[in-house]
Amino acid sequence: VQLQASGGGLAQPGGSLRLSCAASGFTLDYYTIGWFRQAPGKQRELVATVSNTGNRNYADSVKGRFTISRDIARNTVHLQMNSLKPEDTAVYYCNAQRYYDNYWGQGTQVTVSS
Repeated sequence: VQLQASGGGLAQPGGSLRLSCAASGFTLDYYTIGWFRQAPGKQRELVATVSNTGNRNYADSVKGRFTISRDIARNTVHLQMNSLKPEDTAVYYCNAQRYYDNYWGQGTQVTVSS
């Protein structure tokens, strides 16, 4: 059972990145998937979630800029990040939760800088 996060990198302010969270050993469809982030010196915070029924929720700081979506065929969840800001700089983590199951992927670094 593994979650693999990818897609981080360096982006300019106003730019875009797409993060991916791919699962192996289990099916993401049955899980609530969340993207979290942690900036240096700060606590980890929730960015976006998508439930197994398709309900989506976003932190106020990313509403209208970020979109979480499922790619069922690839057993992957994406986080499309547009209009990036320097304050979006952080290590991003994906999480899959269902009942007592709780899996974390390794982090992927997102840096927004000119």
